[in-house]
Amino acid sequence: MDPPDTREIGGLLRSGKARLLDARRTELSLESRFDLAYNAAHALCLAALRRQGFRPAHRYLVFQLLPHTLGMGAGVWRVLDKCHQQRNIAEYEGHLDVTERLVLDLIEACDAVRSALE
Repeated sequence: MDPPDTREIGGLLRSGKARLLDARRTELSLESRFDLAYNAAHALCLAALRRQGFRPAHRYLVFQLLPHTLGMGAGVWRVLDKCHQQRNIAEYEGHLDVTERLVLDLIEACDAVRSALE
């Protein structure tokens, strides 16, 4: 466990909010919007975990620990976990198959995390 670093947490929050804003830009490709929203979610969830002094060893933990870090319900972290799986398929197998509905659900989950952090 590390003491919370307000500068690091602030940077993660700024990054997450900026990416979330860009993910809403419908003129971007669906794949780009997914990537932006996924990285926004990761930054915001990591900020929540870092705020409590934890530094996870695995990327997916930031989503699975949301019930503990922010009291988020299963509906939010399940969307984020599904998106993490999609991201891994894209990164490691070169195949990204996302829908508009998934991107909108991801943005909505990000909004819930952002609101809980504020």
